[in-house]
Amino acid sequence: MEHRGEIIKEAVYQSGYSITKLAERVGKSRKWMYLMFENNNVSLDIVLQIGDIIHHDFSGTIKGIGGNLKMVSEPIPFYGKEENDPEYWKNKYLKLLEEHTELLRKTV
Repeated sequence: MEHRGEIIKEAVYQSGYSITKLAERVGKSRKWMYLMFENNNVSLDIVLQIGDIIHHDFSGTIKGIGGNLKMVSEPIPFYGKEENDPEYWKNKYLKLLEEHTELLRKTV
């Protein structure tokens, strides 16, 4: 199985684009970006967004992204299938952290 986070990480480093600037453009923290690099099942929305920012075409390296077709409908569960899987808890933590950050932004 392809590891989307590693593919994105390699493309970002090759582009020379700053992680800090990328995180700002995506609307996430630098920590979130580094945790995303470890995630093997990054959503296609994020992949496309990062590709647009760093001017990289992921269609040759990530399944589900076509050249002219921006995104193929792909149901990707955010959480792992097993609660015993560490990936499940990491993804759950990231999702909760994102929701918490969004709530803080709305209240300020």
